[in-house]
Amino acid sequence: MAVAYYDAGECFKALPILDELISLTRGTQRAEDVFYYYAKSHFCTKDYYLANYFFKQFARTWSTSPRAEECLFLAAICSARLSPESSLDQTDTKAALDEFQLFIDSYPNSALRDSCNNMMQRLDMKLENKNFEIARLYEKTLKFKSASLALKGFLKDYPDSRYKEEAMYLIIKSDFEYAERSIETKKLERYRAVLESYLTFATLFPESRWLRQGESYYLRSRKQVERLTTGEIQ
Repeated sequence: MAVAYYDAGECFKALPILDELISLTRGTQRAEDVFYYYAKSHFCTKDYYLANYFFKQFARTWSTSPRAEECLFLAAICSARLSPESSLDQTDTKAALDEFQLFIDSYPNSALRDSCNNMMQRLDMKLENKNFEIARLYEKTLKFKSASLALKGFLKDYPDSRYKEEAMYLIIKSDFEYAERSIETKKLERYRAVLESYLTFATLFPESRWLRQGESYYLRSRKQVERLTTGEIQ
């Protein structure tokens, strides 16, 4: 009856029956079937937290079952379904990435490997968006030292990011604003950091829409470097 309810899409009716059968069939040959449909029924009702838990438990308990591969994959799918939009906390996104990687490591020749890689790419893109927004927020709130460090860390983690051009420009701006607000004895090294940031940026993005503004920071910083190295007093 529980399977009939499940097959008919009436998973809320299947769950209480399966819940009772779990204790009744524990240690018997029917336990695997019952637990499998129990996990699938939770997935069917979109209770992804419980479904994730029971799919992983199935994969551990019946690791040699032909269904173990499917259940480990569906556990990762549950975490992916729980992954929120990029502006929110990404704990579930990171969990999904870990679980897809576990699946690939456990079943390297699986026909589901490509699906895992595609899902991981989408999830990683969400993390990329989140991390860039965090770094950019420092710049928007005038925390220029933190912005520069965060943006450089972002580019280290995502060297081929679609935000690379903007991130490199914001590093120039943040380095410049940080230098401007520094005490006199720290200004020289910090203006030199602006020069270095700009030259790297201009080499990589000679046609950038931010090039002119970046050049302005560069020229103003070079003037300050010349002043500070010659001991000129404004």
